[in-house]
Amino acid sequence: MDYRKFLSTRSKARVPSAIRALMPLYNKKDMISLAAGMPNPETFPYASMSVTLKSGEIITFDDDLFRRSLSYDYTSGMPQFNQWLRELQIREHAPPCKEFDLSIGSGSQDLFTKAMEMFAEPGTALLVEEPTYAGALSFLKSEPVDLVPVNTDSEGIDPEMLDRILTSWPELNPTGKKDQPRPQVLYTVPVGGNPTGVSSTLQRKKRTYEVCQKHDILIIEDDPYYYLQFKTPRTPSYFSMDVDGRVLRMDSMSKILSSGIRIGWVTGPKVLVERINLHTMSTNLQPAGVPQLMAYGLLAEWGYDGFFAHVDRVANFYRERRDVFEESLERHLKGLAEWVVPDSGMFVWIRLLGGITDSNELILQKAVKNNVLAVPGVAFMPLNDITPCVRVSYSCIEKDQIDEAVRRLATVIREEAAANSANN
Repeated sequence: MDYRKFLSTRSKARVPSAIRALMPLYNKKDMISLAAGMPNPETFPYASMSVTLKSGEIITFDDDLFRRSLSYDYTSGMPQFNQWLRELQIREHAPPCKEFDLSIGSGSQDLFTKAMEMFAEPGTALLVEEPTYAGALSFLKSEPVDLVPVNTDSEGIDPEMLDRILTSWPELNPTGKKDQPRPQVLYTVPVGGNPTGVSSTLQRKKRTYEVCQKHDILIIEDDPYYYLQFKTPRTPSYFSMDVDGRVLRMDSMSKILSSGIRIGWVTGPKVLVERINLHTMSTNLQPAGVPQLMAYGLLAEWGYDGFFAHVDRVANFYRERRDVFEESLERHLKGLAEWVVPDSGMFVWIRLLGGITDSNELILQKAVKNNVLAVPGVAFMPLNDITPCVRVSYSCIEKDQIDEAVRRLATVIREEAAANSANN
């Protein structure tokens, strides 16, 4: 594929850092370096590191790797960790395109913003799901691009609408700009979508990929909830069906190991991953070494079988929370709202009934006064459209608090619906 046509002018202008480009040579045997402008590790006060797992097991990290983690290292991440993740992608996704590259970042949000900057040419349009991740929107709305929403439903993104938008462009351009180039990139959260909790079915994914092939669209697959699927086997990823090299996949350790260690990784065409690395060279230089060692040391100890057993336990944890939450929704919100039971992730997208057209004031004011927090749906709408929808999450609430939280939310919804009925 010709990837340069997708790149922004700013991304094309990025060149390797003269110093960072030497990094792979620093650790070469027999190399004597006069180039390094890095602090001498002998001055660091840290001698070793170990962690205690909840199982009681103590993992002590390799001394040489620990010393290495305290210093500057490869832009794409600690080589041993990078290779471990590369093998994980092969085992889990079996990508058809073998010549992919992988880079580690400070969380997938770090990598996502760098990827988007790579495509964000002033005046261009970008395809996004509606609704979609608020963290993505907060960045994209600061970029010089116009967002083009694509509907989603209980089976994920609507590929037929995607095809209509691209086939009929610019007639279906929501900005009304007749001379705007057709979008070239689709951003999707295909599993346990934030905010909807909905996952794209395999049939939808296959059809969406076909549409993207037809119109030569790149897919940014932002998939932090992939391993939080409640059914087995897991629904295959876009990366697993990418015969063209048009998928840039984002993964995260935030939902399965720790959100605080800020570890994410991007996998995809080498040309695109290289552009992200060039961005990193000029901003944060590399992902932090100690969190990488914490993750790699544990994963190397577990092995791949141990990792898969762990993510199965994590998915089962959230599935049990989902079940309790669903029971409370049925008990308190039936007739007041509609929702799709999520098959992955941490969220439920609730559409309020009773004549409620805008959830914003109800959630931010009335629900808060009733001591229950949720997120109004407008936060997830690409064009800031008003919506009766609300995002709720069952991830961190204790099981014995779930029913009371839903009861409090139901109370303000019922009062609002009653007031609407009286006014009409």
